[in-house]
Amino acid sequence: MQVFAKDKVIFSFNQTNKPVYFVDDGEIFTVETDDCYSGQIKNETIKRPDIDISIMDCSVGPIYVNGAEPDDVLCVEILKIDFAPQGVMVTSKGLGVLGEKITEPNTKIIPISGGYAHFAPGIDLPLTPMMGVIGVAPRSGDIHCAVPGDHGSNMDTKIITVGSKVYLPVAVKGALLAVGDLHACMGDGELSGTGIETAGKILMKVTVLKGTRLERPMVETADSMYTIASAADFKEGVHAAVEDMVNYLMKKTGLSFPDAYRLLSATCDIQVSQVVNDLHTFRVRAPKALLHLGGI
Repeated sequence: MQVFAKDKVIFSFNQTNKPVYFVDDGEIFTVETDDCYSGQIKNETIKRPDIDISIMDCSVGPIYVNGAEPDDVLCVEILKIDFAPQGVMVTSKGLGVLGEKITEPNTKIIPISGGYAHFAPGIDLPLTPMMGVIGVAPRSGDIHCAVPGDHGSNMDTKIITVGSKVYLPVAVKGALLAVGDLHACMGDGELSGTGIETAGKILMKVTVLKGTRLERPMVETADSMYTIASAADFKEGVHAAVEDMVNYLMKKTGLSFPDAYRLLSATCDIQVSQVVNDLHTFRVRAPKALLHLGGI
């Protein structure tokens, strides 16, 4: 099995990035990643203003997937996530929803062991592993890895976890997949501006899906299907995620638009993935069993 080292990274997603790793359709492989700070914060004396922000949120890759062509869909299945023995959370002026209340930067190192993040004496958090950045080359432009979009990237969506399948729209031959930004724990919204940021290893499988097309990413978990959209404006982001889900329901159930729209309103939920990046990320959840859904 191939293991891809964390030292080959990109700082933005675009179609001109040269692939550094190659996998076959259906292959299982491991990707090693640094934390979102590229390993710059070793201890609590190092604060966010002390580090080089320009190399944050870099992503390992690009990974060329043999057989992927424009207008295909790349399915990335997350099989396992292992973490380094510690994570980091920082605060800094302006960071997160209440960043205006931060007067001095602060760093907290959080040990990780035995399936828990040991946040403070008496506060041990069960690990909720997730991947913040997962994306492919966009249809156009050069988009920093910190910015989410229709190609995926920094969606900071906690359902992108072990057992999930992430469906990404392919825009260029080989897809040019890249991943990173692991979190040991993170709640919806990523409200203080970070999760428990940590390095680690991701075991994943890629599958190329022919004969179908996506506008934006989707995620499948054991019990739900999700559409995901990112935008600077709340209404714009929600509109895109809702429209994608209605279109998906029409495709899977054969219902007309009015009935699929009504079904969405009766059974689906709008959820917030993150509100701290330049573009905010939203998702719509549809229950698989109730609506007889699955796959794309």
